[in-house]
Amino acid sequence: MKYLPRIDESACAAHGDCVEIAPAVFALNDVAHVVGEGPPELIMEAAEACPSVAIVVIDEDSGEQVYP
Repeated sequence: MKYLPRIDESACAAHGDCVEIAPAVFALNDVAHVVGEGPPELIMEAAEACPSVAIVVIDEDSGEQVYP
């Protein structure tokens, strides 16, 4: 299983929680950006920690949205 995170830039408030949890996956400028890959558990943890619910997680195999 591989998860693909996507940032909803219009929802991102640049809190940076995702970067703290998964710095190899996310970076922060004015808003968060996906910069790499990581294990599914870490991507999901970062998405769930986002206070703005700005991280959408897609299952690469099925193409289905798994979060939120």
